[in-house]
Amino acid sequence: MRRSTQEVPLSAGPGTPTRDAVGAGTLVAAVEDRLTSFFLTRQRLVEPLGEVVVDAIRALEDFVIRGGKRTRPAFAWTGWLGAGRSPEDPEADAVLTACSALELVQACALIHDDIIDSSRTRRGFPTVHVDFETRHRNQRFHGDPAHYGTSFAILIGDLALAWADDMTRDAGLPADAAARFAPVWAAMRTEVLGGQLLDIHGEAGGDESVAAALRINRYKTAAYTIERPLHMGAALADADPALIGAYREFGTDIGIAFQLRDDLLGVFGDPAITGKPSGDDLREGKRTVLIAEALQRADLVAPPAATLIRTSLGTDVTPEQVDQLRSVLTDLGAVDAVEQRITSLTDRALEALDASSATDEAKRQLRSMALAATARSY
Repeated sequence: MRRSTQEVPLSAGPGTPTRDAVGAGTLVAAVEDRLTSFFLTRQRLVEPLGEVVVDAIRALEDFVIRGGKRTRPAFAWTGWLGAGRSPEDPEADAVLTACSALELVQACALIHDDIIDSSRTRRGFPTVHVDFETRHRNQRFHGDPAHYGTSFAILIGDLALAWADDMTRDAGLPADAAARFAPVWAAMRTEVLGGQLLDIHGEAGGDESVAAALRINRYKTAAYTIERPLHMGAALADADPALIGAYREFGTDIGIAFQLRDDLLGVFGDPAITGKPSGDDLREGKRTVLIAEALQRADLVAPPAATLIRTSLGTDVTPEQVDQLRSVLTDLGAVDAVEQRITSLTDRALEALDASSATDEAKRQLRSMALAATARSY
């Protein structure tokens, strides 16, 4: 399944809150502080269940705390500030706590994606299902180690999603803000899970269209990475419909462009940047916009190239075969087509942002994040 391997570089601008919501710490540190505090409350809850469950929760906490740029909370927080709110606002601490819960949704998605993709590592560590598979094997438990690891990881991912709800509920939001937040949160969860279903079906059903790949990008990545976090921040701030609309337009376009960039990195990227073997998206058989653009062209002008792409996807291609496929994708014009789409989406997003009523500081921050997310880096 397609889950972005890159993160949006962030610069924690003025007014980034600490636990007191007014300090000078970075946004990343502030989010991690809230996540750590939340896990402390959960540990007390699970201790009566015994060491097996406590160990599982430690694994989830390690997974959440040790990686990521906290992209989704950053967009939600910036959306709130951009609607004219301030870190000195009495609601700021509760708002940032609610925004931080997005990291638990992300954890659920990544843990489950790693199972679906049969990934063995994540951020330089064994994936959760591999970790528990290894524990089973080392302790000589009964049954199949791989099935045990997968079962544990599914449930740990489910717990992360359930606890994301708990974290938002317990954040301390005023009743009116919580009521505005709830439908956006619900829509985001439905969209990301729906996008995952579309992705699985697209790979299994062999839908090769550009439209299908873009639909997956829209719901699986753009909605919960940028669009809905910005929408959440705006809803918490009680922003007007025009600003919400501008945020959503910006978020959708940049979110899709972000995933398109990641699709290119999945084929052409440096493993030192992506954290994955070169050409891994080809081996996993991902039905990206890049592949759809290539097949659309190859079917018209180069049938042998189309056959090569179709027979290579999802196989254990060698480095030499990866190089050959890269040349084919480039020669067909598919790479240029994706680059042009990224440029067009980014330009359109920035126009919507510039025309919005967001604060100047929020516009500056969002523009910087957008350009970092979509910049060519291979």
